[in-house]
Amino acid sequence: MMQLSDSDFHRMVRFMQDNYGINLKQKRLLINSRLSASLQAQGYTSFKEFVDDLLNKKDKEQIEFVLNKLTTNYTYFMREKDHYDFFMKVILPDITKRNERKKVLSIWSAGCSTGEEPYNISMCLKEYFGTKAAAWDTRVLATDISQRALAEARDPSYELPADIPPEWRRKYFIRRQDGSGLYTVTPEIRKNVIFRTFNLMDPIRFKLKFDVIFCRNVMIYFDQPTKDALIQRFYDASNPGGYLLIGHSENISKDSPYRILRPATFQKA
Repeated sequence: MMQLSDSDFHRMVRFMQDNYGINLKQKRLLINSRLSASLQAQGYTSFKEFVDDLLNKKDKEQIEFVLNKLTTNYTYFMREKDHYDFFMKVILPDITKRNERKKVLSIWSAGCSTGEEPYNISMCLKEYFGTKAAAWDTRVLATDISQRALAEARDPSYELPADIPPEWRRKYFIRRQDGSGLYTVTPEIRKNVIFRTFNLMDPIRFKLKFDVIFCRNVMIYFDQPTKDALIQRFYDASNPGGYLLIGHSENISKDSPYRILRPATFQKA
């Protein structure tokens, strides 16, 4: 196994922190174990050779390779179910009342991975609006930095968790005909999600400001200053009274521009 020197480790940490916000300062063993064999298979003879290439060439495929190796695109339908309950029972009545005239909701799934979250949000929207759904523009913007994850999201194949309501399984999923036993989502749900590549370290310059931002279990990879800066960008990209939902294991600074709702994982501008 190739060994990561102090110099190459620090160069890689700085590069990933500065460009992608990912804090690898405590991940030296992880980097070594997850990258070593793959780099040797690619023909590298040392980490120095690879880190030189990474920093000098900034090749998109190599960067994505590193991101995929060192982070986890772990997600599933109905993850942190109380968020979806709160979304349907509290958030949607609030923002639909405020947007009744224009009938447009702006919702962002930031760090959408393989698509379960934005598709789940779309199912909640369909359930909430029912027969009135066609009168509203509820398309969900779903972004991720990983092209591989987005490719899977655009052509989804999922195992369904047991807690998917049977009625949802019938209405919103279709068993794939390839014998895999996996499911895709219905065309109606798929067309309600717009997938885009986006690095959360970049300025947020979308056309609309957001009523709701889901950014759950993404900031676990960021240090506190990076989190604080991202939270401020989210706030600046939100409509007055907009909502931010973060993961149960995440927290925001006491100086955050958002005010915290109960339970503590629900945030509102």
